[in-house]
Parts: sequence; structure tokens; C-alpha cells
Amino acid sequence: MKRLPTALSTSPKSLPARGNSYIRLALDVPLQNLFEYALPEAIDARVGDRVAVRFGAQQKIGVVIEERVAPELAAERIKPISALREDAPRLSSDWIALMRFLSGYYQRPLGETVISSLPPRLRSTKPLPRKVLQAENTPPGARFLPNHTLTAMQEKVVERVTGGFNTFLLHGVTGSGKTEVYLHLAARTLERGMQALVLVPEISLTPQLEARFREAFPDARLALLHSGLEDIARTSAWLAAARGDAGVVLGTRLAVLAPMPRLGLVVVDEEHDTSFKQQEGLRYSARDAAVYRAKLAGCPVILGTATPSLETWHNWKLGRYERLELPERASPGARLPAVRTVDMRQEPPEQGFCKSLLSAVQERLAKREQSLIFINRRGYAPVLACEACGWTAGCERCTARMVLHAPDRRLHCHHCGGQAPIPRACPTCGNVDLKPMGRGTQRVEETLAARFPEARIVRIDRDSARHRAELTRTLEGIRRGEGDILVGTQLLAKGHDFPNLTLVGVLNADAALLSTDYRAGERLFSVLEQVAGRAGRRERPGEVLVQTRYPSHPLYAALVRHDFAGFAESQLDERRAAGFPPFVFEAALRAEAKKLDTAMRFLADAAALVEAPESVRVYDPAPHLITRRAGFERARLLMQSASRPALQDFLSRLTTGLFEASPRNVRWHLDVDPIEFD
Repeated sequence: MKRLPTALSTSPKSLPARGNSYIRLALDVPLQNLFEYALPEAIDARVGDRVAVRFGAQQKIGVVIEERVAPELAAERIKPISALREDAPRLSSDWIALMRFLSGYYQRPLGETVISSLPPRLRSTKPLPRKVLQAENTPPGARFLPNHTLTAMQEKVVERVTGGFNTFLLHGVTGSGKTEVYLHLAARTLERGMQALVLVPEISLTPQLEARFREAFPDARLALLHSGLEDIARTSAWLAAARGDAGVVLGTRLAVLAPMPRLGLVVVDEEHDTSFKQQEGLRYSARDAAVYRAKLAGCPVILGTATPSLETWHNWKLGRYERLELPERASPGARLPAVRTVDMRQEPPEQGFCKSLLSAVQERLAKREQSLIFINRRGYAPVLACEACGWTAGCERCTARMVLHAPDRRLHCHHCGGQAPIPRACPTCGNVDLKPMGRGTQRVEETLAARFPEARIVRIDRDSARHRAELTRTLEGIRRGEGDILVGTQLLAKGHDFPNLTLVGVLNADAALLSTDYRAGERLFSVLEQVAGRAGRRERPGEVLVQTRYPSHPLYAALVRHDFAGFAESQLDERRAAGFPPFVFEAALRAEAKKLDTAMRFLADAAALVEAPESVRVYDPAPHLITRRAGFERARLLMQSASRPALQDFLSRLTTGLFEASPRNVRWHLDVDPIEFD
């Protein structure tokens, strides 16, 4: 086992620059880009190195972006760098190119982009602990112990994916064995001495996939990267990826930013998932960054899903991506579940459940099979209301209702995290008989416990599974049959394999049909098809019951047929007619201020700051649907264009002006390719 040096190469401040040599550094300084520093004789810093520098009264970590530059400042005003940090590998030219792409496309300063892409410990001037600096020698290849023999369709897919850059849409139905394809492609990658990057949308999906990879590659080092890791673990995994010690890097969206010197394969599992879009700081799409990263590395990228995003489907239709199909389930005898709707107009629900669904659950209990009740709303009830005067419990800091949570008998705001006690009486009329309205996972669990007292009910949502270890134990118990009825949100909708689960019941699906968000239908079909796919993944047939007041809706008709292609084409026709993505490109300038007028005035001034070309349409400023969040009033300015280059050029000029003229009483950010408008 080798050790990397822990000491810094230091230079006294008085040393002159080496032959008048100057470099430009990326520093995490608000609204600024690159900074010039002199390179002393004693320090051999190159592009990609981390260095310590004096910035004002502080010591900061910077990354060398350019060397041997002609300075724009007078030589006497340029400070020398203080030290070269040798505790991490030099960042490659491909990694720097990725940072330049992200900075330019998402319109953020390069310094912020570079520094924020490093683990927190590597942004600090403090030395790394010794255990982080320890590197492991990893054999060039690794034994591959496949879990299953590939089906003919899987074998065809694996054979088609060859070396060189290409973007493949792996369109496989739920249970078709996409993970097995990933494993075989990773095996070929490791055999060539290359590294594989595998991205998943949620932290909750990493334990199962991690176990599959560790079982398949017992000799390979696997680096796990996600935001739930402690700093030391995250830094160790990042360094293992950057040194090339880790053959497989598995993680959420931030893993796409990890340096990998021998990148030979990129996999984006559940590519349609909105969790791949970062919603703060650098608002990048990890899926799109993964495609660009594979292009830089000259390797294939696999976008795997049962329900492709419409952007990905459109790219396939245009010939930019190649589609590989897995139309059947991989397990012998397994078939896609039968989906049918339950008309709530003909069969009025009692306490949220129609009789058909309760009877189906009872039937599974008698057969000792598992059922899943899906409702994408956590808490006990979404509204606490007074029937006498119509008052509802709202958040003081947000224009949103507070959700009643039963375990702690408190009201929670799911937007800002605020909490409040349940009032003893209506603050408006004094009525003491306040009623919970609607249903969340907690109330559904309570109803099922009363209806089936002998059943073992397991609820899984963000309230019941706050810790990764706890969630992992619960999911493993479900796979072993420790649970009769599962109640859950989207945490259970994707990626999980429960062999004994044969029934899925869906509550409250109609809410998305009434949304003003043009993406709501796409997201509803995706989540319903994904959660339906949890049923019948072995030889026992699966069934899905969707309670709805609109059983004839085209979305449900497509779901019953498992017809994603037909649904996608109809959605694209609607988007084309309405002028929505992917037929236009969008960006949203968002502003927050203590007063809505301030935010709206800022956006109006921004719209007039740069003249838009005819090919770019700038809409009038408008408040967000949830106007106030966490005490700030929010508004947005939407911009569209059928030309991506024209929009990017306009955004570049706009952000330059905004960075120079931004007032202190407004917080703003630009969201390129936005996916949220609440």
C-alpha cells in the first residue's frame, strides 16, 4: 500500500515569479471568474493542480486553469501563489474541459463551477487526514461473477455497445434486466483496464445496485459518491476515482463531476428522473453532463429506462441517439402486470379505498403475497381545515398549506421545513373541531391497519427512512418477505425488486392531471409505469389497480396497454403544437426578495438590460405559483428560442450585465433547461 505525500510545496512570499511566469486560477469568489497569480521559481504548478493562495485576508484553494499567460494587471499588483497542494492527483484536461462546458452552458462563473465540483475537504486549506491519503493498488482487471446468464435480447444489446463514443437509449420494460446489461458492459470495461461510471437518481437506489456490483466484481474497488456521505468517506471515494484505483464509480448526480483518468463506460440508470437536475448553485443536468463527459472520453454512454424522458425520446427520433430495446421481462415466466382502472364515480371510496382495491389486498394476504399501496404524498393529511369557516393551516413563511404529521402531532411545511403545533381551535372562528382533509402515507397506513389488523404494514417515505442504513435494512426485510402491505411514495416506485410483490394499488393519481405544469402528464405516466413494474417480477402474475375519476383519460389507456411509445408520440404532438420543449429551448431567470414588487422590478429591468434578437422570446415577469417560500417573494422571467446557440448567446450577454449590475436586495439565479416552475 503506497502513501501520497502530505506536505505542501511552499514558497516565501518574497520569491519572484519564475521567468515572469503567470497563471490563472479558478477561485470560489462570488460573481468573479479567474484570477491571475505569479508562479514562483520553487513551485512547479501546472494546469489542473490545486494551489493555496492569499486572497485578501484569507487563504483560499484555487485550481490552475491556464499557465504561461500574459497578465492583464501590472506585475507589481500580482501576488505569488503560496503553495502547491500535492495531496490529490492533478485534474485532467478532459475534466477542465467538462468544467468549461458546464460553466458556459449553465451560465455560471468558471471559478464557482470548478471549486464547487470538488469535495468540501478538497476546497479547504486544511491538510487531509492520513487515512484519506492512503491509496490502494488495484489489479488491472477484475473477476466477473455474473448473477444470471444473459437472455438473447440482453446479449444482443451487450454485443451492440462497442468502444468509441455513442449515446445509446436502453429502453427496457421494468424487470427486463437492464442492471444485468450494465454489469456485463462494466465487465468488458474493467477487462480493458478502464473505469465505469454508473449514475442513479436517488441515494435510496445505491444500496441495491452497490450490492449487485460488489457481488459481481469481488476483486474490483468500487467508489460510492453521493451527498449523504460524511466528508472523509466522500473525499476518499473521490480520490479513488481520480487516482484510477476505483474500477467502478457509483453514485448520484454529483458523481458525474468526479475525475476518472481511464473512463471507458458511462451508465445513467433511470435517465428520465428529474433528480438528475441540480436545483441549487450550478443548476446542471447530470444526464446531459454524462453524455458530454462520454464524448470527451470517447466512450459509450447508456441511458437506461423503461420510460424515457421526452427529450431523450426526441433525440432518438432525430437520429442523435441509438435505441436498444428490451421488450420482455428477463425472469423466466414473468410478464408485465395487468393494469386496470377503478372508476371512483361508480365505486365511491371509503376512507380513500374502493372496495375492489381492498378485496385485492385481502386476496394477496390470503395467498401470502405482498401488496404495495402507492400514494405520492407523505404525512398524515395535506390539509388541516375548519369546516365552519373554511380556514386552512398555512405556512407563515410560504404561500403553501402545512401538512399534518401524526407521529409528532405537528404541522410541517414541505417547502421550507418549518413546523408548528396543531392549534387547539380555529384561529379565525374559534371552532375546536378541526378536520384533517385528504390523505398522506401516514393516514393510509392507519386506515390499512384498522382494516387488516393481522397484516404487517411497512411504510416507506422520507419521514420513515431518514437514514440510509435504516432504509437499507427495511428494503432487505421486504425482499425476505418481512411485510405484507407496503405503503410508500416515489421512494418505492423505481429500481427495487421485491420478488413476492404481486399487487400495486395507486391512490390520488388524478391530481397530476389537473396540474398547470406541461410536464405533469409525462411525469405521471412515468411514475405509474415504474411503480406498476414492481408487481409480478417473477412467475406469479402481477396486477395494478389505479383509482381514478377519469378512467377514459388517454394517459390511463396507454398505461393499461403499457404503450409508452404511443403515449410519447401524443405528448410530443401536444408539445410541438404548443411550442414547448423539446421543440424550443428554455431558460428561467428567477428572483427572490423580501417584497414581490422588488423581485418583479428586478426582472423587468433585466428584460430591458440586453436587447433580445428576433429568434429569442422574452416573456413578461410573473410570480411563482408558490410565490412566497422561506420568507422570500419569488418571481421568474421565462425565455425561449427554437435556436439553442441564439439563446445561449443572449443568456451570456444577459448574465454578464446582471453580474455587473445586480442589486444587493435581490437574490437571483439563471436556470437553463428548467424542469420546475412551482
